[in-house]
Formats: sequence, C-alpha cells, structure tokens
Amino acid sequence: MTAAAPSATRRPSRRARATALVVPAGLLLLALAGPIVAPHTIDTPVTAPFAAPGNGASLGGDQLGRDVLSRVLHGGTLLTAGALLVAVVTTLAAALIGCVAVLRPLLGRAVERSADIAILLPPLLGIMLIALAWPGGGRWAVIAAAVVLGVPYAVRVVAAAASPLATAGFVEAALARGESTTYIALREILPNLRSTILTLFGLRFVEAVYVISMAGFLQIGPQPPASDWSLMVRENASGILLNPWAVLAPSLAIALLAVTVNLVTLSLAPDTTAKAVTRA
Repeated sequence: MTAAAPSATRRPSRRARATALVVPAGLLLLALAGPIVAPHTIDTPVTAPFAAPGNGASLGGDQLGRDVLSRVLHGGTLLTAGALLVAVVTTLAAALIGCVAVLRPLLGRAVERSADIAILLPPLLGIMLIALAWPGGGRWAVIAAAVVLGVPYAVRVVAAAASPLATAGFVEAALARGESTTYIALREILPNLRSTILTLFGLRFVEAVYVISMAGFLQIGPQPPASDWSLMVRENASGILLNPWAVLAPSLAIALLAVTVNLVTLSLAPDTTAKAVTRA
C-alpha cells in the first residue's frame, strides 16, 4: 500500500520562494549600499547629544549629536563585507578539506581532533589572542580569528555529511577507474552536498556577524569615530533612556542582517526532503 506524503510538508513553490526573498534581499542590499542613501555624513553633528527623533534626524542624535540614521546606514557596509568574507573563506575551506578528509582516514582523524580543540576554545579568547599577536590588525585580525576558529568545526560538519557518500557506488566506481582524490572530492562528492554547503554558509555568516559585532563592542577592530553598529551600541549605551534609538537601531540592524542572510540561504537550498511515497 502506498501513501502520498502530506501536503503540509511540501516546500513552497519557486514563485513563492522568490517572492519571500524580496524583503531579505532588499535589507541586505540596504546594508551594503546604505552610505549612498544616508542623509548626513557620519561625523557631522546635526542636533543636540541624545536628542529625540525630529528636526532633521529621523532617529535622533547620538552621544555627540550625530544623526543616528546616517550612522546606522553607514555602519553595516564593513560588517556585512567582513561577515561575507569569513563565511565564503570558511565554507570553501570546509568544503574542500571535508570532502578530502572522508577519503583519507588519517586526515579525517586529524580534522576531528582539531575540531574538538577549536570547539573548546571560547571565540572571545581566540579573537583576543590573534589581536594581541597582530598589533594594528584591526578588523582584519578579527576576520582572521573568525576564520581560524570557524574552519575546524565547519570541516567536521561537511565531513559528517560526506561520510555516507564515500562508500557510495559512484565513488567506488571512480576509485576503480583510478581517479585522483581531488577529482573524486570535487566532482563526485561535493556536488551532492549543495544543501549542506548552502546551509553551512548561512550559519557561518550568522556566526561571523556575531563574532565581529562582539569584537567591535569590545573595541577590538573598529575604533571611534568609525561608524560601526556594535561600536554604536557601546558608545550610546549611557544615553539609552534619553534616545533609545541610538542603541536599538544598530542592535536591530545586527539581528536583521543575521536573520536575513539565514532566510536567503534556507530559501536557496535545494529540496532534500523525501518525495517518494512511503510503503507499508
């Protein structure tokens, strides 16, 4: 007896998924192109310190009377670019190393051990260590720390997803033909991990946003008077009762950026749910 899968478990149609991407894509574009539409420069006082919204400042003023909206629109470009760089480098490295690791047991064990050590190391401690070892590295030191801390765990995720494929028939056939490890990893295994790679990219981006934001809040990376969302939260915390938007606006921007990219990657991930009927 066969039974069709319940319609409630079906993924949305391509048109519905494309429509759902409009808002997240718009928010991501605004984070990258914000400086173009900002009404004021980031360092020009336009109102009184911690002034309420109004009088040419839609979200009020910060601790120096600068326009909060303009600084929010300027503050997401470098954060988004840095998080994208971390996510791309981490995901590519994890995809390549993870697929090779399942074909080379010795490398696989080394990856597993390094991932165990990296998971135990607090991200903040790793950032501080790399920042101290790279004086003047600024934002690049934070990006390097995020990559170094993220690659071992990401490799382990890819290796776990690729492990069942290492014994698949098409891989064994490629081995019998005498294909190289690199060929099998890139041409036989990696194309079957599209959903895992896209999901991993989204998770690494979200992680990078929070790691870079945490470093910025601790002033490891961007320094005043730079316009950075996490730095804005730190600088304006003392005036949150006078103008809450000086703290809430950059905080919400960080959360929206992380959620937006995560929704985009989930929408673009291939459908790997079982479409076949169940047999009884």
